[in-house]
Amino acid sequence: MKVVFIEDVPSVARAGEIKEVADGYGRNYLIPKKLAVLADARATQIVEAQKKRKAHFEAETEAEMRELAKQVEGVEIAIKAKAGTKDRLYGSITNADIADELNRSAGLVIDKRKIELEKPIHEIGSYDVTVRLTKDIIPRVKLSVIGEEEKAEVKEKKEGKGKKEKKEKKGTKAKKVVAEAKASAEEAEVKEKKEGKAEKRGKKRTKAEKVVEEAKAEGQKETE
Repeated sequence: MKVVFIEDVPSVARAGEIKEVADGYGRNYLIPKKLAVLADARATQIVEAQKKRKAHFEAETEAEMRELAKQVEGVEIAIKAKAGTKDRLYGSITNADIADELNRSAGLVIDKRKIELEKPIHEIGSYDVTVRLTKDIIPRVKLSVIGEEEKAEVKEKKEGKGKKEKKEKKGTKAKKVVAEAKASAEEAEVKEKKEGKAEKRGKKRTKAEKVVEEAKAEGQKETE
């Protein structure tokens, strides 16, 4: 008997194909399972209409995928992950992680099943990742896996450098203050010495004046 397949049947036929099959196979399996119908004129017309609709849908889908491929091709994304020695990750980066990052950073919604990885990524580095949108439309994205500890170490070095510069500035300022205090002390000492000499000279003059006065008094007595 001749039937029109309305569903794909592995190793037998694809939907829309018309084939001769054994009567028992057609009546007892294909037709009851609604995988095929008898190939009369009406059934053939229905199948042809379905094929046209399918072709139209596939054309629209391909156009959408080509447009999406233009947006995906060459996109660069970065994923941070904790790493240990020899750039080995503690966990792994999967196609689900890549799909999430594409959505988060680039606003691209990609089914994780279309992202092809031979195996999960276990090391820090750069990778070209293929995205199979259709059989023939396969854009690529550039993935960078960055170790979080590496970034923390860079940050720590920068902070250490900043602290060192700050400490050096404080040390320079302290030295300046000490120098100024020393200069002030020396200046005060010189001033004190000068004032001490002046006071001593003043005392000497007072004593001399006293001697003169006493001499004058003696002279007046003798005159009297």
